[in-house]
Amino acid sequence: KDWWKENGKSVILGAVVGLGGLFGWRYYQDSVTAAQESASESYTKAVQQLAESGAEGEAALQGFIDANNDSQYAVLAALQLAKVQVEAGEFDEALAQLEWAKSATEDQALVSVISFRLARLKSEQGGFDDALTELSAIDDQSWAGRVAELKGDILLRKGDSEGAYTAYVEAQQAKDASQALQMKLDDLAK
Repeated sequence: KDWWKENGKSVILGAVVGLGGLFGWRYYQDSVTAAQESASESYTKAVQQLAESGAEGEAALQGFIDANNDSQYAVLAALQLAKVQVEAGEFDEALAQLEWAKSATEDQALVSVISFRLARLKSEQGGFDDALTELSAIDDQSWAGRVAELKGDILLRKGDSEGAYTAYVEAQQAKDASQALQMKLDDLAK
């Protein structure tokens, strides 16, 4: 009884603080999970609307990006929107989406994908040097063959057939070489 008189308040206070912390942490985790599920659902709806309704879907997807610009879902939505814009011939708008997506993510896998798409788009617009600079930023070895092949395509369009041949040979030695690469090498060897 004496011990309980001395330490009872501390034991009760410790139990209340411990249980409060436990329930508070679980509430926080549940709210974070609910927010992520909500963002996922919104992303899915926006992408479906884009697929179903074209231009109206673009506006909805851009609205989603603006509303969720601090999440990775916004980056993925920007990639989807850029794809649709490229298919519609809106290269400047697609370039802006990809630039934003690259600046908004820290995921290196996504950065490689975005940089590759940026290089292809800049090359298509005639910015060969900018495209080559964008490609040189990709240091992920799993992209080595695709990067070298695109570098060869860009150099060929730029008029440097020797550089293109060297890049194609480099691409051929990588694990992720495309099947069309041999045809490109054969064309340059003639």
